[in-house]
Amino acid sequence: MTVLVLASDADPTADRVTGILCERAVPHVRFDTAWFPQRAGITAEFRSGRWTGSLTAGETSVALEDLRSIWYRSPGAFSFPASLSSTERHWAMTESKLGIGGVLTSLPLLWVNHPARNADASYKPVQLITATGNGLEVPDTLVTNDPVAVQTFATPGDTVTKAFGSPSIREEGVRKVTFTHLVDAQDLADLRGIETSAHQFQRWVPKSCEARVIVVGDRLFSAGIHATTAETRVDWRNDYSALRYERIEPPASVARGVRGYCAELGLVYGAFDFVIRPDGVWVFLECNAGGQYGWIEDEIEAPISAALADLLEAG
Repeated sequence: MTVLVLASDADPTADRVTGILCERAVPHVRFDTAWFPQRAGITAEFRSGRWTGSLTAGETSVALEDLRSIWYRSPGAFSFPASLSSTERHWAMTESKLGIGGVLTSLPLLWVNHPARNADASYKPVQLITATGNGLEVPDTLVTNDPVAVQTFATPGDTVTKAFGSPSIREEGVRKVTFTHLVDAQDLADLRGIETSAHQFQRWVPKSCEARVIVVGDRLFSAGIHATTAETRVDWRNDYSALRYERIEPPASVARGVRGYCAELGLVYGAFDFVIRPDGVWVFLECNAGGQYGWIEDEIEAPISAALADLLEAG
């Protein structure tokens, strides 16, 4: 039985897990959906109530019926010939997604995580209500495109705003990043543009430190993240060199909460972010169902990659 790793060529996190699978002599195939259709293909037949066939990439082929598990590790977008028009490209993208994705996601095996569960779990409002329902503390939050609602909810120095999705975009060939921003009086005096989209505002939570909790199956790996600058105290992604880490254990109530959260949303893997208040209370911020863990693994010397390999090997 074979493990299928859906990941890009240049993914050092995927390298960690596939390296362990190699050491254990666990059959596995790495496949990037960006190779399809120019460097890879699929042939699948539905007969007698099951899918059979294969995925191929160059000289490599894996039988669908031989798969034991699939790790969905941020593979690339399908790459179509330049000769296609924009209309043809859109059509081909939709057909490929529904065809390949439909076959793979219907296979009776372990996903880490199933793409549909990842999609459901990406909605921040869903995250907040799921966390609350599983006993986790959650800060008051506003979703709006109404400037008056923002002025009513927000207090300078006591409210942050942050993106619902990826904080990174590419514009005019330049990568631009927006981090969590602590709202000040100047922001509230000029709210032009608020009406053009939905925005997220959240009550600022006083911090002793922050924590990232990595869930792999029924195992938890937790790191305290200590910021040493004003910028990283607002959002530690501002400067990784200004951080200090320690391995910590979450309170039993938090451990129960994140396990219940994953069970409710059908997640096998999740990267949870918390603020730990000065009084010791853990406050949930978000959960990235495909969140990075490699640098945390190194900083706290936690066997996260091995735990993922265990899951995938067991299938």
